[in-house]
Amino acid sequence: MNVLFVGDVVGQRSAEHLIKTLPKLRREYSVDLTVVNGENSADGNGITPYSAKILLDGADVITTGNHCFRRREMNDMFEENSSIIRPANFGDTVGRGYTIVDMGRTRAAVVNLIGMAYMESCDNPFHCIDRILPEIDAPVIIVDFHAEATSEKKAMGFYLAGRVSAVIGTHTHVQTADEQILSGHTGYITDVGFTGVRDSVLGIDKDVIIARLTTYYPQKHIYPDGDIMINAVLLRIDEKSGKCAGIERINICE
Repeated sequence: MNVLFVGDVVGQRSAEHLIKTLPKLRREYSVDLTVVNGENSADGNGITPYSAKILLDGADVITTGNHCFRRREMNDMFEENSSIIRPANFGDTVGRGYTIVDMGRTRAAVVNLIGMAYMESCDNPFHCIDRILPEIDAPVIIVDFHAEATSEKKAMGFYLAGRVSAVIGTHTHVQTADEQILSGHTGYITDVGFTGVRDSVLGIDKDVIIARLTTYYPQKHIYPDGDIMINAVLLRIDEKSGKCAGIERINICE
C-alpha cells in the first residue's frame, strides 16, 4: 500500500490549495491512505472545525501537535471525530492519541506523539508509545513525531525501528534530506517539511519575522501571498507485514 504523509499545513489558503491538489497526487502516486498534519491549518494558528473540515475533504487522518488545543472550539471535534488525533502523550485530556483506519484488506494505525525538548510539558513519548503499541491491532503503524530537536527525532526512529512501519518527524517546517529505512523495516525522515507559501519564514510573512527579530517588538503574524509549496513523503508499505519498502520525498511548488 502507498501512504502519503503531508507536512504541517500553514493557514487556510494552504489547506484549500492542498485539497485541490490532492486528487492529482493520489492518482499520480496511487495513494491508498493520506495523512496530513493540520495543527497550523487555521488562520491565526491552531486548528479549527472549519479548517479541519477543509482537510478532511482529502485527508483520511489529521495529526496535530503543540498547537492542537489553541482553539477551544475544536474540543468537541477531537472527541467526536476519530480521524483527528492529538499527541498521545498529552495525557488524559480531550480526544485520542491514535486512530485505526479499517481499509478492508488491511488496517492502518496512525499515532501522534510530541517531543519533550523545547516543547510544552508532556509525558515521556518513549514510555507512551511503549504503552500504546500493545493496544494496536494493525499491521501498518505510522507515527507522527512532532518534535523540535532533531536528536530526539532520530532517537525515536531508532527506538521504534522494526516495531512500526514509519516514524515521520513534523514541527520544524523544513524538509530534511535524510529519508531512510531503519532496520530494513521502518521508514524514517527527521522532518517531512510543511505546506505553505515558499517565499516565507515557515509559512509566515518574512518581513514580519524579520521585524520581530530586529526590533524585539511583538508582531502580528501575516500569511503572505505567493506560490504554495507542498512537502510530503510517499511510503510504500507491505500491508500484511507492515514493513516499509520505500520512502520518497515529495516537494511541489505551484
